[in-house]
Amino acid sequence: MFLLVAIPTVPFPLSCPTRQLPFLPQPQLLQISMRRKLAGDAPASASAGGGSAPSEADLAQLSTAISAGEDLGPFVRRAFACGRPEPLLSSLRAVARDRESEIEELCRAHFHDFIRAVDDLRSLLADAEVLKGSLSASHSALLSSSAPLLASLESFLAARALAGNLSSALASSHRCVRLLALAARANDHLQAGNHSLYLALRAVDAIDLNLASRPDPLPLPALRRMLLSLVPAVRVHAEREISREFADWMVSIRAASRHLGQVAIGRSAAARQRQEELRSKHRPLEESITLDDDGAGDLDDFAAATATSDGSDGAAAASFDLTQLYRAMHIHQTLALGERFKKYYLENRKLQLTSDFDVIAATPFLESHQVFFAQIAGFFIVEDRVFRTGGGLTSRVDVDALWEAALGKMISVLEDNFSRMQTANHLLLITDYAALLAATMRRYSYPVGMLLDVLAKHRDKYHDLLLADCRRQVAEALAADKFDQMLMRKEYEYSMNVLAFGIQSSDITPAFPYVAPFSCTVPDICRIVRSFIEDSVSFMAHGGGGDTYAAVKKYLGRILSEVVNASIQKLVDSGSGLSVSQAMQVAANMSIMERACEFFTRHAAQLCGVPLRAVERGRRDFPLRKSRDAAEALLLRLLCSKVDEFMRQSDGVNWIADDPPAGGNEYANEVTIYLETLTSTAQQILPLPVLRRVLVAVLVHISERIIALFLNDSVKRFSASAVIGIDTDLKMFESFAENMSSLFLDSHQDSAASEMKSALVEPRQLVNLLMSNSPENFLNPVIREKSYNKLDYKKVAIISEKFRDTSESYFSTFGTRGARQNPKKKSLDTLIKRLREAS
Repeated sequence: MFLLVAIPTVPFPLSCPTRQLPFLPQPQLLQISMRRKLAGDAPASASAGGGSAPSEADLAQLSTAISAGEDLGPFVRRAFACGRPEPLLSSLRAVARDRESEIEELCRAHFHDFIRAVDDLRSLLADAEVLKGSLSASHSALLSSSAPLLASLESFLAARALAGNLSSALASSHRCVRLLALAARANDHLQAGNHSLYLALRAVDAIDLNLASRPDPLPLPALRRMLLSLVPAVRVHAEREISREFADWMVSIRAASRHLGQVAIGRSAAARQRQEELRSKHRPLEESITLDDDGAGDLDDFAAATATSDGSDGAAAASFDLTQLYRAMHIHQTLALGERFKKYYLENRKLQLTSDFDVIAATPFLESHQVFFAQIAGFFIVEDRVFRTGGGLTSRVDVDALWEAALGKMISVLEDNFSRMQTANHLLLITDYAALLAATMRRYSYPVGMLLDVLAKHRDKYHDLLLADCRRQVAEALAADKFDQMLMRKEYEYSMNVLAFGIQSSDITPAFPYVAPFSCTVPDICRIVRSFIEDSVSFMAHGGGGDTYAAVKKYLGRILSEVVNASIQKLVDSGSGLSVSQAMQVAANMSIMERACEFFTRHAAQLCGVPLRAVERGRRDFPLRKSRDAAEALLLRLLCSKVDEFMRQSDGVNWIADDPPAGGNEYANEVTIYLETLTSTAQQILPLPVLRRVLVAVLVHISERIIALFLNDSVKRFSASAVIGIDTDLKMFESFAENMSSLFLDSHQDSAASEMKSALVEPRQLVNLLMSNSPENFLNPVIREKSYNKLDYKKVAIISEKFRDTSESYFSTFGTRGARQNPKKKSLDTLIKRLREAS
């Protein structure tokens, strides 16, 4: 039995054109749709009325879009945008009518299927009612059986909630306990002192991390508020305490730096002294070892000792504690204030360095220069340690900037004080300490070239001051000397005054008391020059720069020429009332000074480390030659004055005596005795070459004085007896010269005898001519060249005139007797006549 149900016709929505109809396959629907669309095209176009009908292409596109279920929005927008939506609406209405007709046809074709479907639905509804009742009964049974389980579940859920609350409470308690333990630990570290500040900050950071990292707040608001307020307070307290400790360290390190600098400079001075001692030990080895000697072992020992000394000198000057600085830096880094602390440290050190410069402001630089240099040295030794171990607290640029500022200040202070100094010892003292500072700083890799350049720049001024001081000392020594031979009673006096300067004439120690061939001026000047050499070497070696030996040799030449030579020459030129013995002592001193000059050169070479072999090869002339020649000239001048004094007694000579004086004239005896006495003293102190030159010059002067006696205007004429007396005088002088020449034969002075005899040759030739029986032989060139080559024509003419007048008076008593004329007189007349014609 079939149930007929009227199914109302419900139009499909236009927005869902592609919805599949029930009980109809999709291809059949598409065919029906296409057929209805083609059938409805004409009415749609006709219903458009008088509007402008759309084109075939537009209608085809619209149909295609509707069939494909595409969005009709673009068509609608375009129609309304054109202002003519009526064609579109009419097309859509036509499509709707076509679809309604399709639905009706579909319903007519499949209404039996619809009826069967409704029957199936009704049977399905009955089954659903049965199932519903079954489910209700099952539900009731389930409820009755699950009631105890639900009660147990509720109890379990309550217990689990309680356990969660207890766990949360325990976790919160543990958290609070841990925070309180951290707070107690931080408190203990704070009470322990600044050395535990870092641990306190670690505990505080742990508290802060616990409070900030947990999403749930602390269950105790009071505790949380307390901790949040105390954490910043602890950090501020730590910063304040470590800043105070750092300020105390800055004060203490300043005092420690001064001591540290003094110790470091003292170590440098000790190292320099050890090097000089090793060098002094090396000098005899250097002099004794040649290329053929087996002295390599000694030199190797010396090199090893030098290396050992250098290694020990390279140790740190002193230890100092930087723990407080490192702690302050670490605490500031923990507080995230590391960069600020670096700037703070650098600024405070700059201020401290500036205040260190003011050390010399209150006291004279001579008194405060050691403290000034020691403070700067200690400051930069500390900075070097901080740079190497501070973990980036300072950089090389910062340290170099501080050093450049200190170097500029030291250079300006040195130049200012050097320009005002007038004492060489003060300048040397400051230069030496500055050189030790440079040596100390060089060991810590600080550049010190500019500082050494300033010291070298004042080298000439230092030596000028030193020369002025030595000039004053030499002048005082010469003024205080009485120019007597120096007496030494003890061996230490001999060692101190003779051996110390290498001026001994023999290596054998003399018996004491010992009378030296020089006066006290010689060792005094030697001490002055030796001190000058040592001061010069000290300045040049430690602060002068360049070739030390060349510079010292240059300044040694200056002191010998400008000071010693000039002072002695000034003394000699002024005379100063010196006697002959004193002048002789001055000349003897000059001969000793010649040996002393060799010692000066060797001493300078030894102090400069130059081999003596090189010094021997480069030996120069005697630098005191001018003063030596002046001393000899003074001695000769005084001797000649003394001889003149004796020869003035020649006024008592009887020039027209009938008989010659027995034993010669008195002046000749006195001159001879005086010269013999003088020579006995002179040969003990004067070197033989000097004595020879002096004696020859004195004899030449005597020779000139004898010729001057004949030429004297007060002597109008003289007799043959007077000539015989002068001949006797000459024989005395010649005998003295012969005796003196024997002194020089042992000293390889073979020409001494002939030289001393030739000093008296002119008066001897004159006397021989006057005593000759044929004076006219003087006119014979051969005879004159052989026997009278020293005589002058004019002098011979004048003297012959005086001698002829006396001859005429002598022979006039025989003129009346008609006796034969004296041939000597005739020869003399011929000589005089020929000389007159020649003139």
